[in-house]
Amino acid sequence: MVQGMRNKLLIGIPSLLAVICLALMFWYNHEPDRFDPIEKARLHAEAHGHVAVTGYTTTAALIETVEVLLSKRGGYLSNDIMPPWVFLDNVPNWEFGVLTQVRDLGRAMRNDFSRSQTQSTEDLDLAEADPLFHYDSERWIPPDTEGRYRKAIEATERYLTRLSDPASPGAQFYARADNLRDWLAIVEKRLGSLSQRLSASAGQERLNTDLSGDPNARQSTAAPALVEVKTPWLEIDDVFYEARGTTWALIHFLKAMEADFDEVLRKKNAVISFRQIIRELESTQEPLRAPMVLNGSRFGALANHSLVMANYIARANAAIIDLRALLAQG
Repeated sequence: MVQGMRNKLLIGIPSLLAVICLALMFWYNHEPDRFDPIEKARLHAEAHGHVAVTGYTTTAALIETVEVLLSKRGGYLSNDIMPPWVFLDNVPNWEFGVLTQVRDLGRAMRNDFSRSQTQSTEDLDLAEADPLFHYDSERWIPPDTEGRYRKAIEATERYLTRLSDPASPGAQFYARADNLRDWLAIVEKRLGSLSQRLSASAGQERLNTDLSGDPNARQSTAAPALVEVKTPWLEIDDVFYEARGTTWALIHFLKAMEADFDEVLRKKNAVISFRQIIRELESTQEPLRAPMVLNGSRFGALANHSLVMANYIARANAAIIDLRALLAQG
């Protein structure tokens, strides 16, 4: 009898642990809801006694995005090495997509938005935050990743406090058309890369256009004229969720910039174009009504979620290209 109970325990305990692990994986495999960056900026200003000046909404959106990244359901998962978190890959890839946009905006604020011209002095708090945002996203050995990102938030908060203080003219945010164009150029490259990687889920042969348009262009080593591109099957969902995280973050940053760059956009008659970009990106956040990321053929019976995502991103990217051309006009 004792032996029978022991055998049951040996079977039952691992089974129970497996069930608990699966339940936790299901619970933590969750993308946070979107927030209203304008409302968040207003609440942030009220809570800290700040004046919501130009650039306040964009900076507050950056801070709130990182806060969500660290404090969402399950916390920050990319550097977790214990079960059940180590078995999750969708949310860590989503986190990397968000983090990429945080890093790009943090660097743009350091190099462009906070400086009046190329010879001006960089803001010391943003100069501190920038490398902290670029800290290894998967490091768990102290100093841990979350601690570095929280220090980056603290540095950005100090900049935001000085930005809203009339007695601290050293902290500025320059809402100029050229600054917006430079940041959008980075976004354009990110979205273009994601669109290509998503489209490669179905596999295709592409003509090599690396040197097209410039007869004098050269590259380091020769490349074949025909390139076969296909995302490995096990990486399809990784690219998909990285794209979801990227577009999730961009929606908030663009909405915040619509408020901060309102005068610039209106003078260029670009408000509607700007909003259309946001609308295209919002389409990427529709709930995934399938147990997994499907990878059907281009005109097959099953859906190809990556191609659908690539379509929305490509349309948003085309609109960004048009917007940058519009902002360049006098």
